[in-house]
Amino acid sequence: MTALKEAGVARHFVPRRWGGREGGFADLITATALIAGQCPSAAWCGMLWAAHGRYAARLPEEGQRELWGKGPDTLIAAALAPPAGAARPVPGGWLLEGRWDCVSGVDFSHWVLLAAPVDDTPAAAGTAPAGPARPAAWVLAVPRSEVIVHDTWRSTGLRGTGSNSVDVRGVFVPDRRACPLGHVLAAVVEPGASPARQASAQLAGGAMFCATALGAARLALRSWTRWATTPLAGRPAALGDPAVQRVLARSAGEIDAVALLLDRAGAGADAEPTAARVEAVNRRDAAMAAELLVEAVERLFRTGGVHARDDTSEVQRAWRDTHTVAAHGALRLDAAAGTYADWTEGEWSAPAPWEPR
Repeated sequence: MTALKEAGVARHFVPRRWGGREGGFADLITATALIAGQCPSAAWCGMLWAAHGRYAARLPEEGQRELWGKGPDTLIAAALAPPAGAARPVPGGWLLEGRWDCVSGVDFSHWVLLAAPVDDTPAAAGTAPAGPARPAAWVLAVPRSEVIVHDTWRSTGLRGTGSNSVDVRGVFVPDRRACPLGHVLAAVVEPGASPARQASAQLAGGAMFCATALGAARLALRSWTRWATTPLAGRPAALGDPAVQRVLARSAGEIDAVALLLDRAGAGADAEPTAARVEAVNRRDAAMAAELLVEAVERLFRTGGVHARDDTSEVQRAWRDTHTVAAHGALRLDAAAGTYADWTEGEWSAPAPWEPR
């Protein structure tokens, strides 16, 4: 956790006026895959801390000052989808109550972004008067000290992420630390702003998640290759078997293909941050990439010898982590396919700015 903070992961998308980097998607995808090549759980937390800084930059100016006024390396956890709990409007802000699951890295974070549906039921005398219809759900920034963390993370993979559940019990959140969930998730055209400040949550979100699985798959491939090239008990190395050679070629090729897909996703997001076309392609590619990685690592796991199943094996750890990442809702092909299919053939005829002509 200290190394991730010192590497500046949390400041990657933070606006420059707070000392942040205002970095791009391509760089974060590359860095996430690199870190995940050693520890997918660390990469997952680092990637999310970066992403949540981008979301927090949609808060009102004074709320941003509260988060980053003393420096840009604030660690921010989040639980945005689906919204949970309830946010009740009160004078000057909100009264937040509820429970949220899967809050990755919350034990080490300084702040937590929580999405909650609005409860307009009058609480008591003095409740904010009725006005124009409010957005259905809001994102509220809560200090880590004001949430109760429950040790609930017992996942098959990504075990080190500490994606625990949190409770909030009647915490007051001022208006400066709140904004509509739709505003956080949507693309916002802002001439002169960095691409990341304008992009929607789904533009490169799937690719960023999938980068963790890419690093895990590379980890599995390295460990499997060491096994395949090492003679054991006087027998020749397994890689001399043509069937094992085919496993190596196919899995390595699929992993390399995913790297190309994610590189394109990052380049597209940085080139056209508000283009719905880019979002449709990126969501499709991230979902397909996750499936390719599961197939590649599954093949390595099945053919890597009996010790690939040991609890100390890097292959089995990467196998668990890859499956867990691929199960994330952002990487489900059904939803991505629907978005992609909305485009007609004519709309796809012109190449995108980053594609060869």
